[in-house]
Amino acid sequence: MGKSLSYKILESHYGGGRITWGAEIPLAVDQVLTTDTLGIISFLYFESMNIPRIRTKLAVCYVDHNTMQMGPESANDHLFLKTFASKFGLYFSKPGNGICHQLHLERFGIPGETLIGTDSHTPTAGGLGMLGVGVGGLDVTAVMAGSPFYLTVPEIMLVKLNGRLPQWTSAKDVALEVLRRLDVRGGFGRILEYDGPGVGSLSVPERGTIANLGTETGATSSLFPSDSLTRDYLHAQGRGEAWRELKADPGVPYDEVMEIDLNEIEPLVAKPHSPGNVVPVKELEGLKIDQVIIGSCTNSSLRDLTTVAHILKSREIHPGVSVAISPGSRLGLHHLSKTGLLSEIIKSGVRILEPVCGPCVGLGQAPPSGGISLRTFNRNFKGRSGTPDAHVYLVSPETAAASALTGELTDPRNLTVSPTISEPDYTVEADDMILPPSEHPERVTIIRGSNIQPIGTFGSMEDGFEIKVLLKLGDDVTTDLIVPAGSKALPLRSNIPALSEYIFEAVDPTFARRAQKEKGGVIVAGENYGQGSSREHAALCPRYLGVRVILAKSFARIHMNNLINFGILPLTIVEQEEYEKLDRGDVLIFQEVRKALEKGDVLKVENFTKGRRFFAAFNFTRRQRKILLEGGLINFARGVHA
Repeated sequence: MGKSLSYKILESHYGGGRITWGAEIPLAVDQVLTTDTLGIISFLYFESMNIPRIRTKLAVCYVDHNTMQMGPESANDHLFLKTFASKFGLYFSKPGNGICHQLHLERFGIPGETLIGTDSHTPTAGGLGMLGVGVGGLDVTAVMAGSPFYLTVPEIMLVKLNGRLPQWTSAKDVALEVLRRLDVRGGFGRILEYDGPGVGSLSVPERGTIANLGTETGATSSLFPSDSLTRDYLHAQGRGEAWRELKADPGVPYDEVMEIDLNEIEPLVAKPHSPGNVVPVKELEGLKIDQVIIGSCTNSSLRDLTTVAHILKSREIHPGVSVAISPGSRLGLHHLSKTGLLSEIIKSGVRILEPVCGPCVGLGQAPPSGGISLRTFNRNFKGRSGTPDAHVYLVSPETAAASALTGELTDPRNLTVSPTISEPDYTVEADDMILPPSEHPERVTIIRGSNIQPIGTFGSMEDGFEIKVLLKLGDDVTTDLIVPAGSKALPLRSNIPALSEYIFEAVDPTFARRAQKEKGGVIVAGENYGQGSSREHAALCPRYLGVRVILAKSFARIHMNNLINFGILPLTIVEQEEYEKLDRGDVLIFQEVRKALEKGDVLKVENFTKGRRFFAAFNFTRRQRKILLEGGLINFARGVHA
């Protein structure tokens, strides 16, 4: 029987026999990716394990999120990250060098290898035929310490692409079409594997865009074959030796198949406030806009920016619109400068930002109050832009550029002849903003500013507790809602006591104070709790405040793992009626918790306030049960590596 490409990579990194869906398997990890937002927590825990050097083949720390340096905190964090990387064996990408996923495609990704990263969009590497999975920082800590990565085997969905994209449509529209069909939960428990004759018409950056946005469906990863176009891309990057051909066998019996005719793709847009709220652009044409921003790890490749430059060439943006571009890498920005395309972009009236995440994580370029912003990003959650009442629409670079010219949401097919864009001819400059680890780590002193505070430790799981419901929420609660990004909170990522004051600030500014007063509690939520970013602070900060249990109808994959890693019980509410009956302030009693974790799959909960009893379910692996009993992954890992 033939094997899918996903199965082949899993099999080559497992070595434990037959792989079955739903089983938890230990995977060997080739590469690790960290960012400045989660890297500090991961590195602080790694230090505490007394291991002299990382144990993966390659690890890279990228500073791409929190680069504004409004005060000394961020610069202090960057010094810590740089010296830690030098001492413990990681490459270090300096602030302004580029966005981690774009850079990793360009400089480090290898077809057929495995990558885990402290960013939910790590599957971008799938555009290169590399299996990338987004995780929390503690999972990266364990892997750097020599442990495998434990993956619950997903189903494999074939996304078969036929035909070729028409003019004025792009890979972003393909990704939005996938989201239109699956929404933000339909990819859960799946790897989206792309194949079919249409794949050969998509370049590696275009494939990266599709793989990147697959994260918003809840998918574990997205994966493309490694073919002649992959080879050409790697050769252009000066890394031709990394290429090898990889593809699925003929006649693979996939768990599910989705077919997309690229010929029928049209410009699409995701309306506020969800990436899955997708409609054709033509349905909203004429919508007046205030802002256009092109960039993020989804659409900041040299190919994307070259396309935009050709659309804007010899034209001026609408006087009523603010337009900004953040390139994905310094290499791309340098190439635009050498070819004269950067000048064309600047002459049109566009503002050029440094090559970082920036506006995508709410750092700069916030829209005006009630403003309408078109962005080529991957998320449009309410308030993520930095303006609570803004309306953010997700579009392709083509739609963004066309709309920047007209001042309203515009179907780019209404413009004149579409520019013909060939794959740019890269000229790779020296990677002088990527620093290799020191060859003499014993000489490196780690620098840490006063804002980097010790995290502390948590105790093992209690056998019983009586705690209050602190907050009740609905469906699709994002990690942005739990712990905000933006200029206020991001600089505090290394200071958990200070950051914890912002937990659930957008829905209940009293939450942190009440949690501390009650010495912890329970959070109740609906479906898909923890959607979005991999930021483990959305689990760590509630744990710091004493939260012991999350009762939800379902959980997003990365966040559920993060909750377990920090010793918070993620329990599933089985009956809709019980969710309806739970209210803020209810006192819940949990008994014989350790016994249930050791042997059971349900936990009896008594709602003392309402005089009700109900069962909450869980489906933890044997390893996850041990982690919870120990009080979290670090306690568990210290025992393993002692």
